[in-house]
Amino acid sequence: MQRIHYHYCALAGFFGLFLLLMAWHTVLSPSNRLPTALILIVSVGPLLLPFRGLLNRNLKSCTWMSYLSLPYFAHGIAESYVSQSQRPYALLEVLFSLMLCFGAGFYVYKADKA
Repeated sequence: MQRIHYHYCALAGFFGLFLLLMAWHTVLSPSNRLPTALILIVSVGPLLLPFRGLLNRNLKSCTWMSYLSLPYFAHGIAESYVSQSQRPYALLEVLFSLMLCFGAGFYVYKADKA
């Protein structure tokens, strides 16, 4: 598989995870206890930090994006175990975080060694 395909996989995982988290916490299942803005800042905010570098194919940003996707994986696993009503959203979170992690990781791994 060519290296650019891993970048496309990482981008698909990023946008899928971003859109899923935005929809999950605003439309699909909003919280009654916490403000929606606070939930979005905590859940979606960290994804936006290395986003510009991911779009520009910066290797360091892709590495950080790969690391950053792992807490989303853990959250998806825990949420799918705890809440049956949230299980489809949580499993989608697991899928998108794995796409982001492996896509960005293999994009960096396949880079030419300097």
